[in-house]
Amino acid sequence: MTPADDFPQLLRGAGLRVTRPRVAVLGAVHSHPHADTESIIGAVRADLPEVSHQAVYDSLHTLTAAGLVRRIQPTGSVARYESRVEDNHHHVVCRSCGAIADVDCAVGHAPCLTASDDSGFVVDEAEVIYWGRCPSCAIAPARQ
Repeated sequence: MTPADDFPQLLRGAGLRVTRPRVAVLGAVHSHPHADTESIIGAVRADLPEVSHQAVYDSLHTLTAAGLVRRIQPTGSVARYESRVEDNHHHVVCRSCGAIADVDCAVGHAPCLTASDDSGFVVDEAEVIYWGRCPSCAIAPARQ
């Protein structure tokens, strides 16, 4: 977890101008892994009540393009954002409630997997999503 005091430095290090919305959005993504945009807007507005939806969307786009946050969008889900960007990790998604958790690389270092035919591409990342039911949803029928 990156301390909030480091967020301006992270922005500067990525060549970005430090603005209150960017710092607040970066903080919200760090505090709420795998949050959707609406959740991030709510978290940002707790610190910056006057921030617009557009400022949050713009900040998310800028932070993603700069590599400071990662955007994921499992099939059937809205876009979600996370601050874990320094590695090539994967995700496990609950089919029932939509909960998402990080999964470290299955094999070795990035890209963790080797394509059977890379068509001449230089592959540097593999994205894997495991699907199933989280522990709470898996025992839900037993409680009924």
